[in-house]
Amino acid sequence: MKRLLSSLALVSSVLSFGQTFNGTSGNIQDNQELVRSVNVSGLPTSINQTTFGLEQVCLSITHTWDADVTATLEAPDGTQITLFAALGGDGNNFAGTCLRGDASASIIIQEAPFSGVFKPQSSLGYANNNQNPNGIWKLRIYDSAGGDEGTLDSWSITFGNAPSTYQPFVSSNLPIIILNTNNQGIPDEPKLEAQMRMIDNGPGNINHVTDSPNAYNNKIGIERRGSSSAEFPQKSYGFETRDVNGTVKDTTLLGMPVEHDWILYAPYNDKSCMRNILTYELANKMEHYASRTILCELVLNDQYQGIYTLMEKIKRDPNRVDISKLLPTDISGDDLTGGYIIKIDKTTGPNNDGWISNYQSEDNSDITFLYHYPKSDDIEQQQKDYIAAYIDSFETALAGPNFANPNTGYRKYSVPETFIDFLILNEISKNVDGYRLSSFFHKEKDSKGGKLRMGPMWDFNLAWWNADYCAGDDYTGWQYDFSNTCPGGWQPPTWWTRMMEDPWFQDEVKCRWTTLRQTFLSNDSLYTKIDSIAQYINEAKDRHFDKWPILGAYTWPNPEPFPVDYPGEIAAFKSWILDRAAWIDNNIQGTCHLGIIEQEIASLSVYPNPFNQNLIVSWFSTGLNTTKIKLFDLQGKELYQFQNLPNYGMNVLKLDGIKSDLTSGMYWIEIQEGSSISRIKVVKN
Repeated sequence: MKRLLSSLALVSSVLSFGQTFNGTSGNIQDNQELVRSVNVSGLPTSINQTTFGLEQVCLSITHTWDADVTATLEAPDGTQITLFAALGGDGNNFAGTCLRGDASASIIIQEAPFSGVFKPQSSLGYANNNQNPNGIWKLRIYDSAGGDEGTLDSWSITFGNAPSTYQPFVSSNLPIIILNTNNQGIPDEPKLEAQMRMIDNGPGNINHVTDSPNAYNNKIGIERRGSSSAEFPQKSYGFETRDVNGTVKDTTLLGMPVEHDWILYAPYNDKSCMRNILTYELANKMEHYASRTILCELVLNDQYQGIYTLMEKIKRDPNRVDISKLLPTDISGDDLTGGYIIKIDKTTGPNNDGWISNYQSEDNSDITFLYHYPKSDDIEQQQKDYIAAYIDSFETALAGPNFANPNTGYRKYSVPETFIDFLILNEISKNVDGYRLSSFFHKEKDSKGGKLRMGPMWDFNLAWWNADYCAGDDYTGWQYDFSNTCPGGWQPPTWWTRMMEDPWFQDEVKCRWTTLRQTFLSNDSLYTKIDSIAQYINEAKDRHFDKWPILGAYTWPNPEPFPVDYPGEIAAFKSWILDRAAWIDNNIQGTCHLGIIEQEIASLSVYPNPFNQNLIVSWFSTGLNTTKIKLFDLQGKELYQFQNLPNYGMNVLKLDGIKSDLTSGMYWIEIQEGSSISRIKVVKN
């Protein structure tokens, strides 16, 4: 009886006052994980979220670059909880940092040295899952490479009557992706094998985490991705789909065309969660390929991670960048001329092989072109020499005195309409990385067109008023003039600055902008798209910002002011777009010659212009030659053709067979009769 009373007294003491267990210290080294254990004993055999459980973890770390440090707590049953990761930037130390669920502020929005009591990045309540707490608890400290090292000076865990809780993620109107790595950390590289399940019950239906994984249920290889974004607590991932044997396997995900390379993009510092999605959809409407995107919610090792964007990786593929496959044996003739994908980007990190341009930026910085397809490990020397020489010919023509000549200047080597659309999307969004980073262009074989084309569009998370440096938040000014706005660092090539000296190019930019502003770049169209995405994630965004409580706080490189809620974020986003588009309206150079006839055909008229579906063409004919009438898009693709022998005198033809699915935008009508050819720009509403 005395022994029983003594045991009850011990339990009562634990339940009333809690108990703290202290761990040991250790050295933190670059690219290594420090693991320190503590043996917990004498507690009840089950911890929960109501009466008794894990309350608090405290630690002190000496370190000279806090963003390198990731701290994870591991329970006896293997549950791992991320206490914090990639916080504090270049700040020093974690000085008496305590983490508990009932703290008033999250550690995510605090600054080094993090002295005080904060909510951890992931809830301690995950461990209060009715497991037996008696056993080995581990603190894992990982230091990413960077040359800064430190020490774990002390740490402790406390159990008591105020256990941490968490609200489980149950369901969503978005597709749900569930990843299981068996609690292994996802590396930067190489890819880690994991299991992925996808749940998608279709538009308008609710998805539950307990539903059958009807969209995907198999192995993947996954790794972290990103440059500056790699430093955010919410990580982005690249992954490849695999079969049950771990072999790479092409598959379709959530209705997107079959492939095996995919991206899970984390919109951590894009509080709208839509900047990339908006840009890529605009590019698609402008009839250029850009990555398809699907919003979803992610669960990693049973812990909710927030809103993500599942998206396609830029690859040569019939359903992605549709250019010819370049084989190692394609080293001569037409086979050598394509296809290639080249990018302008940072030269740090992997896959940075390329060459330096013979032409520098406005501030005399080197411009480096990087191989994207074929990859640097696969491209043959003859192929390297060819694409470098072709781009050099383009740059030489652009820099030369006759650069504006359509037959011998830059237009000989490029499709300028793609450069125009690339400019327009980077300018309306004031993309601080535009032209100089994550900028892709490609070239097809000569037999298939063979000229340089800009695109695909990529990486607009710092666009649309989302950068507080290099005038990224200023709605005025031209982004292609970056060297004058923000000299130093990575600079863009002078391509667009030079092209804008060509009156023809100026006029084409003006005309394209004018047309797009009447359609899907109008204020109303942009607002409608933004509102539709915001409504779609209305429920999910609450969970996302509960996981990542950054609304109203500075997150690099968000410009001020920082709206305190999501509606405020969207309102500020739209307000900036209004100012930016109006500035371009008032400052864009050139003259739009809608309806101008380049070579005269007598009494030629095309109306109405703009048109909805049907066009009427009238002209004077001698009746001696067949008349050919064709409709082209701005990339030169023929969409419609009519030919007939007209009568002498005035002829009127109603073009009522134009495709009903023709998108809004600008087109060319070409009329040929004998040796006379006229081309007229027309606009479809």
